[in-house]
Amino acid sequence: MESRSLSRLRLVGRLEAVSFLLLLGVAMPLKYLLDVPLATKVFGWGHGVLFMVYCVLVLQAAVEYRFKHTLTAGLFIAAFLPFGPFFAERRLKDVA
Repeated sequence: MESRSLSRLRLVGRLEAVSFLLLLGVAMPLKYLLDVPLATKVFGWGHGVLFMVYCVLVLQAAVEYRFKHTLTAGLFIAAFLPFGPFFAERRLKDVA
């Protein structure tokens, strides 16, 4: 059975990835095509909070499970890429 810290990391990773895609695919076009700057403020704020929580959870899981540095770095890098956390989540299945 998977631990709570890995479950939380996976959940927040998914939420962070979705928030990033919403920011890029919905909020940015609203701002630049329809002149609705509030969209990026709202989506950006939400994504920023989820990004920070994701980073904290990566560190927590890395310490708890003694991740290799390459796995930890990969999880951090994934947060900067659209769809990245979805792909990084696959590597977490080998940990539990």
